[in-house]
Amino acid sequence: MSNIVSRTVEVCVFKMEEDGPKYLLLKRSLDDSLYPGMWQLVTGTMKEGEHAVKAAVREFREETGLEVARCWVVPYVNSFYVAANDMVHVSPLFAVEVDPQDQVRLSTEHQEYGWCSLEDARLRLVWPGQRHGLQIVDEYIVGKQEASRLLSLSV
Repeated sequence: MSNIVSRTVEVCVFKMEEDGPKYLLLKRSLDDSLYPGMWQLVTGTMKEGEHAVKAAVREFREETGLEVARCWVVPYVNSFYVAANDMVHVSPLFAVEVDPQDQVRLSTEHQEYGWCSLEDARLRLVWPGQRHGLQIVDEYIVGKQEASRLLSLSV
């Protein structure tokens, strides 16, 4: 029987501009052994005993060099199966809003970044789980539905 683990977190980063929200996507380094050159949300691994919220904020800061303006837990958990270790992975999703003036400083894990419209981000993302998570962030968090107020985090 496959084991179920939760060792990763994902963060959908956005900023508000005059023409609407822009979503940050990161392009993995070509030297990366896993999915080189793939566009993704901020994605990272939790340290042993680390709380998912703390891991999400840490990974966000390490991978982007940005600071959190506002943060939310998103009512969505991405899941994926890895055949090599016969494990189902579940990954909580968080949303972070940043100041539109702040500048991204990439870690060595990534070679490029882009601030994308919702449609462009959906086209660049490879995995359906990340596309679905992005859509939920756009609708419930950026769209300022009641969930946005209820799911806000202090970090």
